[in-house]
Amino acid sequence: MQSNPTIFKSSIRDVKFGDNVKLVEPCNVYECFIGNNVFIGPFVEIQKGVVIGNNTKVQSHTFICELVTIGDNCFIGHGVMFVNDLFSIGGPARGNKDLWKSTLIGNNVSVGSNVTLLPVKICNNVVIGAGAVVTKDIVESGIYAGNPAKKIKNL
Repeated sequence: MQSNPTIFKSSIRDVKFGDNVKLVEPCNVYECFIGNNVFIGPFVEIQKGVVIGNNTKVQSHTFICELVTIGDNCFIGHGVMFVNDLFSIGGPARGNKDLWKSTLIGNNVSVGSNVTLLPVKICNNVVIGAGAVVTKDIVESGIYAGNPAKKIKNL
């Protein structure tokens, strides 16, 4: 026996857009705020409640989950993954949003391709190298790389 799947189309819905925003489809962007002069590449998902500041660029294949705020003048590279569930109960929170944690990205932050960001706070003026895994807050400007990400150079 063969059954038909339920198919959901990607969409852009219930978004508050600033001026001069550019989105490349397909993307799935909903119930969030996108500031002025923002570029969003294809195959990006931006979930409910996310805030993206002015003059920020989000490259293709990036996933920005709920509880993420990104500042102004940021660059988010290709394939960046934001995480809000740390599996604190030994597995997924399965809709128990009280267990989710937030991420706050400051201004003038560049995040390289294929970076994974656990729930953290990142101060202004930071560069995160490609492939890094950010597991702890970054409280000092500089260049960070590795798994776990560590400061490798001052800016």
